[in-house]
Amino acid sequence: LSFIYYRGSVKQDKSGDKKITRRLQNLSGPGIILTALTLTFAAFDWIMSLDPHWYSTIYGVYYFSGSLVAIFAFLSISIIAMQSAGLLEGVVTTEHYHDLGKLLFGFTVFWTYIAFSQYFLIWYANIPEETLWYAHRSVGSWQKMTTFMAVGHFVLPFFYFLTRSTKRHRFALLVGAMWMLMMHFIDMYWLVAPSLHHEGVVFGLIDVTTLLGIGGLFLAFFTWNLRRNPLVPIKDPRLQESLRFENF
Repeated sequence: LSFIYYRGSVKQDKSGDKKITRRLQNLSGPGIILTALTLTFAAFDWIMSLDPHWYSTIYGVYYFSGSLVAIFAFLSISIIAMQSAGLLEGVVTTEHYHDLGKLLFGFTVFWTYIAFSQYFLIWYANIPEETLWYAHRSVGSWQKMTTFMAVGHFVLPFFYFLTRSTKRHRFALLVGAMWMLMMHFIDMYWLVAPSLHHEGVVFGLIDVTTLLGIGGLFLAFFTWNLRRNPLVPIKDPRLQESLRFENF
């Protein structure tokens, strides 16, 4: 789906055909549904299946909300890095930073809402087959990580991104985005590792190499794609509107 949008944008830059925009807009609705369902099934198949006797119908939404936090955090970091390298000057403004900060704040709150909803329903029902998943994350060093998750993934970023000035300041947004990207990695580790290591936190060589390997491949592919075409969609009919965008 992302390649369809990417190729459509590149094609429009060459032809200037406004029909491409309308075609991509018509695809966006089903595309959002497809993305949500794909992420949900991926969460069920890759992560929830590590505990074969445990399930949560809201688990896919939890994974989806965390993914959106990571997406906007990475987007913020990439744009700031490119502007620091002299790119996108006069294209991405303080107003766009403000919007990225609002999206980070909004999806952080949404992640917390989903995480609490899942925990509260399982805690209230108090069924042994369901509470076991949280029991594994509530003993020893896993308990400390769970507490750190609650503070680091919600309490701190909630108050950090609450102010208008933080969202509009480039360095402040960069710090917040880097923090949220780190917290997303910890969140993914917290979802997977306790199912494999009940005795406590175990962070070994395979965890480091997995992060560096997959992360490195992603960054290599990302930067390679950036260099192939102009960074700004110069013939997008909504470009001028975006450049004049203001927050109120």
